[in-house]
Amino acid sequence: MRKRIGFLSFGHYRDVPGSRVPTPGDSLRMHVDLAVAAEEAGMDGAWVRVHHFDQSLATPYPLLAAMGARTSTLELGTGVIDLRYEQPLAMAEIASATDLLAGERLQLGISRGSPERAVDGQERFGLPQPEGVSWSDLARDRADHVRRALRGEPQATSALAADLGKAPDLPVEPHSPGLADRLWWGAGNHASGLWAGEHGYNLLSSTLLTQDDGRPFHVQQADQVRGYLEVHARAGHRIRPRTAVTRSAFPFFSDDDRRYFGLADERNDGQGRIEGDLVRGGPTYAGEPEHVAKRLLADDAVQAADTVLFALPSQLGYDYNAHLLTSLVAVARDLGWQEG
Repeated sequence: MRKRIGFLSFGHYRDVPGSRVPTPGDSLRMHVDLAVAAEEAGMDGAWVRVHHFDQSLATPYPLLAAMGARTSTLELGTGVIDLRYEQPLAMAEIASATDLLAGERLQLGISRGSPERAVDGQERFGLPQPEGVSWSDLARDRADHVRRALRGEPQATSALAADLGKAPDLPVEPHSPGLADRLWWGAGNHASGLWAGEHGYNLLSSTLLTQDDGRPFHVQQADQVRGYLEVHARAGHRIRPRTAVTRSAFPFFSDDDRRYFGLADERNDGQGRIEGDLVRGGPTYAGEPEHVAKRLLADDAVQAADTVLFALPSQLGYDYNAHLLTSLVAVARDLGWQEG
């Protein structure tokens, strides 16, 4: 079964002795080079995480535009943009410009977002939480506003229309046709997955799931994917839905693979709490290529989704990550996901 594959990266950088990615400039330039490497290896996508007030990737648009300038077929995604930090019309303008520069290859992942380091970050961005409104509801309202703007619906009123007492007549420019159909909702639980299906977003399933019911992560996540597809189908949306899950996988093709990840293979899910909620995340798959392939085949959510993103250990630098991309494509081809 053909599946799209790509990488997903935080883009962490640290100015410490021995760091291979010491500065933000190093991280940004490296990820442009990794996008080129991913396309050359045969991957379908390059996706970046977005976090603020942290030593990681916080400004996706210039990075994705630069990736687009150096590639020709690669999908360029965000996983995800936290709508608590976004003004909808400004976002629609910048995202549209990025999509046009990249040849309409942007896959725009959005959501309420995960916890950020700053407890007052949104307020410092000039977007405080309104009294009596939850962040989840606010994010969904902003998502709808962004999508309407991306569809070209008028958002402002010209002087002529105002003089004639008419409704708003000015859409956001530039307009990138089709970008509104390439919005993905980052869903961290079953309910948010169903909401994404009902409202016609693509599904970007989170690396952590809340509302943990005790079953293995991949089983719960597969239920989320299947539930999303059922709701999407019942809603009758005209756009074919897409679904993506993320995994950490390290097939051993070199001594460096074994040195870095020889003890990384995990049989049990990760569990903990975030903002008071129980959360569960999937294990890391590491070992000989046949072992990693078997674990991916036994992963219900990987089988249910049409797109699999692989988390990159970006702080190991360009050379190792370019090698890892090639290794992951080799496993994907053995699984029949990619053409040889």
